[in-house]
This record gives sequence, structure tokens and C-alpha cells, in this order.
Amino acid sequence: MAAAQELIPVLGTGAACHAMGLWRGMPARQLARSHRHTIMGPPRPRTARPCPPLALDVQERQTVMDTLNSERFADTAPAAVHATLLGEGTYIGSVRTMYRLLAASGASRERRNQLTHPVYTKPELLAVAPNQVWSWDITKLKGPAKWTCFHLYVILDIFSRFVVGWLIAPRECSELAQQLIADTVARHDVEPGTLTLHADRGAAMRSKPVANLLIDLDVAKSHSRPHVSDDNPYSESQFKTMKYRPEFPERFGSIEHARAHCQAFFPWYNAEHCHSGIAYMTPHSVHYGLAADMRVIRQATLDAAFMANPNRFKNKRPQLPPMPIAAWINPPPKEKSATTEPVARTLN
Repeated sequence: MAAAQELIPVLGTGAACHAMGLWRGMPARQLARSHRHTIMGPPRPRTARPCPPLALDVQERQTVMDTLNSERFADTAPAAVHATLLGEGTYIGSVRTMYRLLAASGASRERRNQLTHPVYTKPELLAVAPNQVWSWDITKLKGPAKWTCFHLYVILDIFSRFVVGWLIAPRECSELAQQLIADTVARHDVEPGTLTLHADRGAAMRSKPVANLLIDLDVAKSHSRPHVSDDNPYSESQFKTMKYRPEFPERFGSIEHARAHCQAFFPWYNAEHCHSGIAYMTPHSVHYGLAADMRVIRQATLDAAFMANPNRFKNKRPQLPPMPIAAWINPPPKEKSATTEPVARTLN
């Protein structure tokens, strides 16, 4: 405090207190306190508070504590102990007195074993090529009547955004999910130990049949954190694209109607949809390595347009948007800037 008093004339009160790690009002408080001591003298010591005449004596307090800690009432709340004893014709003290004595001995707390939520690890998944990380989810499609729906299962490759497998069923079922995953892995010739399958924490996703299947296929599994939709963004984005299409109906008349709609939608999505997340390439071209040839054709078209009329482009050669070289689910902070600029320039 003395050092701060020496700095105040030079730096000012605020800067001096900040430099010494003190509260700004501390010098003024110390000055007022010293002035008060000079006029009134040192403060008189406080006298001990007398014991209230109606307070329990030592023996009565011990009786209350012995009763509360007895085997009969060890797991009972003080209010329930008080009511039980009153029913038996016994009064040892008020409920507030019981709580006060328990607090003084450190026993006033929650004594039941309660469920604590585990700490869920944030998934951090990276794909730099197709068939490295798949994301799958289940969405509901409205049926012909209120409270009826069909369940659409979709498996998506996060690097290429290619829908590798899907099915529609009347219900959510772990056996159907197991069959879809097994058929999709076999159809795409996925090598054991090279694929991670990511999903949220739905019943089918966490089911034992699916877990056992992934062990047999040597496929790593990953799950989103509870109530965190950002942990599964690729599947959520694909569902939004589907449901915001103009031809998506308000309701489906039957499960056959829903299947017919999906049989038309997914070929369009894979082969014709120019996806903004992959530089407006189609998922099919990225998944099967055709994007580079398509970029050459597009860039040649831009170059020809530039040569025909440079002034229209302000004499600046147009370039295609860069192709992403990686797809992340929850990238680490250092990766957010490391996987965009340098590599994107090499692909242009």
C-alpha cells in the first residue's frame, strides 16, 4: 500500500492501483480509516454475544445431534425427523434448530447419491479423401395422417458429400441400421481399419447390434455430444437441402410415395447438385475423382470468356473458387486457418 501511495502523485490513483494490483478505492479507504483512528482512537474490541436465554443447552444440543445421526434417522431430512418425533409425542427442537446444528458440524448437505452427468469429449474428425469419415442420421418424413411418419436413414461421406447409402422404414430400428451399414460398407469396398462412422446419440446409433457390427467390420465409431447439433453438421445440412426443395411434399401419402421421392432426389443430389461446400462440384465428381477434370473445363471456359472481353472482368483473370482439401468435424483452433489459404492456392 505504501508503494502505491508513492506512485499516485506520478501515475494517478487508477494507474497506480492497477500497477500494484489493488482496488482503485483502496487508498481513499485507507486514508479515511487512518483519519478516523486519529480522531476517535483505535476501535474497541467487540464483546462476546451473550447466549440467548431460550437456546438449547449443551446436553440438549447433543441429544438433537445423536437423534439426527442415529441409524433410524441418518438418511432422513430434519423436517421428516421433526414430524415423526411429534407423532410419537417427542419434541427435541425445531426444524431450523436441527439445520443450524447440522450446519455447525458440517453435516448440512445433500446426503443422497445422485446421478452426475459424464463429461463428453468433443469429437474431432478429419477426412482428406472419400471413404474416411461417414456421417449418418435418421430423419422423420410426415405420413398421410397426423402423428404418422416414416424414418429416412442416410449415410453421407463428409469429404465428398456423396450419399453412399439410404433406406426408408416405418420405424427406427437398430436391425435395419445394422443392415444398411453392412450393405453400404460392402458396396463401396471399404478397407478394414480405414473408416470412421459418426452419428448422434439416438437409440439406433448407440444400439448393441450396431456397435457389434462396427467391431466386426473394423470401423471406428464416433458420437456427437448430447444436444449439440453442430457435432453432426453434414447430415443436418443434407436433410435441410432435401426438405427445402420445391418438390418436397408437405406429407407423403404412403411409404411407397416416400421411396419414389427419394429415388429421384438422391441421384439428383449426388450427380447434378453443385454443392457450395465442395467449390460447386457435384458429390459424384469429388467422390470418384472427377472433379479435377471438371475444374479444367470450367477454368478453360472462364479463360476464353476473359480473352474475348477482358474489360468485362476489369482485366483481372477470373478464377474458380478453391477446392477444400479436408473436411472437419470440430476442427482444432489451429487447423481453422491452416487448411484453407496455402493448399487452396495449389489447387487453383
